[in-house]
Amino acid sequence: MNGPLVVVGDTLLDRDVDGTVSRICPDAPAPVLDERTATDRPGGAGLAALLAAAAGGEVALVTALADDAGGARLAELLTEVDVALYPMRLPGATAEKIRLRAGGQTLLRLDRGGDPQAPGEPSPAVRELLGRAGAILVSDYGRGLLRQPALRAALAEASAPVVWDPHPRGPAPVPGTRLTTPNLDELRRVTGDAGGGSALTTAMRAGQELRRRWRVGAMSVTMGPDGAVLCHGGATPLVLPPSSVPEHVEDTCGAGDRFAAAAALALGEGAPLAEAVRAAVEAASAYVAAGGAAGLRREPEATACPDPARTAEDLITRVRADGGTVVATGGCFDILHAGHLSTLRAARRLGDCLVVCLNSDASVRGLKGPERPVNPAGDRARLLAALDCVDAVVVFDEPTPHQVLARLRPDVWVKGGDYADGELPEAELVRRWGGQVVTVPYLADRSTTATISAAHQRGLHLVRTVV
Repeated sequence: MNGPLVVVGDTLLDRDVDGTVSRICPDAPAPVLDERTATDRPGGAGLAALLAAAAGGEVALVTALADDAGGARLAELLTEVDVALYPMRLPGATAEKIRLRAGGQTLLRLDRGGDPQAPGEPSPAVRELLGRAGAILVSDYGRGLLRQPALRAALAEASAPVVWDPHPRGPAPVPGTRLTTPNLDELRRVTGDAGGGSALTTAMRAGQELRRRWRVGAMSVTMGPDGAVLCHGGATPLVLPPSSVPEHVEDTCGAGDRFAAAAALALGEGAPLAEAVRAAVEAASAYVAAGGAAGLRREPEATACPDPARTAEDLITRVRADGGTVVATGGCFDILHAGHLSTLRAARRLGDCLVVCLNSDASVRGLKGPERPVNPAGDRARLLAALDCVDAVVVFDEPTPHQVLARLRPDVWVKGGDYADGELPEAELVRRWGGQVVTVPYLADRSTTATISAAHQRGLHLVRTVV
């Protein structure tokens, strides 16, 4: 495919809480769930992007993320699987769907996040991304992203094939949409078809009616274990059953996302419409047979110490609530010197708070060699946090701060003036959410390497203090 698959839509945070039920609540006729594990994963368009990335190829996600812990968690989960994230600003809270489960069954679903709110404008990077996409999958979950006028205009202008997975509360697809993929229940709700006759008859009748109403190229109505019905410009719809039906179905959550992602990938590769829908049917069937969303669950990580990024996220939320500007910078800061202080003070003057992204000890060793760092991350973080120009410090393990930046999404990313814009691997990432990348004046002849070298020349040895 010539260009990435770009997924556009509402992203939610899904959490599965699994446990056991052995008693009834004494004050109400309700089962008591003893929690054993809790697993987070992206939901909505985020799940579609995750499934597409698992199938291979380059995947980017355009979505709206809130400035809260849920939004940061989504950014973390998506960047972990190499989905390129292009976030738009989302007022309010992250939408969460929490499923309480026991014995493979969902007992209750708890929804959080409140009513949907209108997202911010897409950045220029989003418009550029849609212009070079190999295929576009619109994953509408009815929370308002697809009503954003500038985003709809960019989708309408895109030359790549567009697959639109609609929602009954969402808007109609943009003109030029190649394929829409409602399930039978969604089709009935959108058209108001009472469903007279068999499910197949309803799918063909209502599918053709909605295809004409929306003026889309084709409509593929998904029908669970019965496959899909493709309503196109011809007089006779095409029925595409799966080659095999799973004997045991544990979890169908995400099957529609898998279907739509597979269809978009196939169309992006140049497959004819019928072949793309056939491939989508088989992909969705295999996904359900493998356990559906349950097959995506990872073993929960051991409980760790409180994450310092949470403090930074709370700070960022407060600053943005007051209409302020979030500034971030990064580095090893192994031996704090006047050059560091100059850069940090200049960075702090560019906004209303400064977050320092600090390389961990392992990250520094990978970048600088086995003799570095001289000072451990805990000491470096405490020294930075003690400066009046630094509001929060976040330690990261990767060679570059890409993941923590995607999580925090600062408005301005700052580096010292010894860097040129083309040398910054973070520049393209920061621009995805409309952020700016700037340099500030750097004091010449001030560097940690030079400090260590000078100390060695004078016969001094910099050693780490062990207590």
